[in-house]
Amino acid sequence: MVNESPDAPPRPRLRPTRRGRLVLLIGAVLVVAAAVLLPLLLLGSEEKREPPRSLVIPEGWRASQVYAAADKALGLAPGSTEKAVPRAELPLPAAAGGNPEGYLFPATYPVDDETTPEGLLRYMVETAAKRFGADHITAGAERNSVSVYQTVTIAAIVQAEADTVSDMGKVARVIYNRLAQDMALQMDSTLNYALKRSTLDTTTGDTKIDSPYNSYERKGLPPTPIGNPGEQAMQAAIRPPAGPWLYFVTVGPGDTRFTDSYDEQRTNVDEFNRNRSSAATG
Repeated sequence: MVNESPDAPPRPRLRPTRRGRLVLLIGAVLVVAAAVLLPLLLLGSEEKREPPRSLVIPEGWRASQVYAAADKALGLAPGSTEKAVPRAELPLPAAAGGNPEGYLFPATYPVDDETTPEGLLRYMVETAAKRFGADHITAGAERNSVSVYQTVTIAAIVQAEADTVSDMGKVARVIYNRLAQDMALQMDSTLNYALKRSTLDTTTGDTKIDSPYNSYERKGLPPTPIGNPGEQAMQAAIRPPAGPWLYFVTVGPGDTRFTDSYDEQRTNVDEFNRNRSSAATG
């Protein structure tokens, strides 16, 4: 600090000129502008990503339905996901022959702009492989004298045929009983798969079609699953309840009747047909 005499003349105060004040004002404005614009520029430099979307695959959907839903969720042209199957290197059992039907596990999958059809398909199949490769599934397949892949095929039929979850085990038992007695399965769901439809009405002509999925004309299981079963259908397939049933028909909502008597089955089918006719005319 410099001490000055009280008698010393006061120093003149420095005042900016008009031009100087203008320069200072412009500088202040620029500082404020930079303070405002910098955060905006930083925000603009961040990559904007859309939040994940959900792709819901319901239990029992066929591969064709899964492909179409994936195309829509990913914003791809129809057929894109199906065409990606050969490129996806899916971890399928050898018995599948590269066909992921039955192994596109039903669940809710998050997808975003980075999701590819190959990656999505691999994740579905990997999820199924983990679930279906569990020890209790393998043990159940061995107990029923079938392979895991055949168990998935049975579960897919159960998923398509059972009217309620409580009926799944009995439907599975009918399948095993008919296989054990070398009887054709005669399941409408396999015909629907062959004909690429979903209906309760099956004609005599339908049962005569030339297809490996025609379980009226051909004995044994169809060559592949006819859809993608969920956990409950798989549990029914590995642990069906004991019972003599060989036939079943759902005569009305929540009213599925199981029997080992052909005559009783014919009576139940007649009731089903009457109910269908009443619904059609009503």
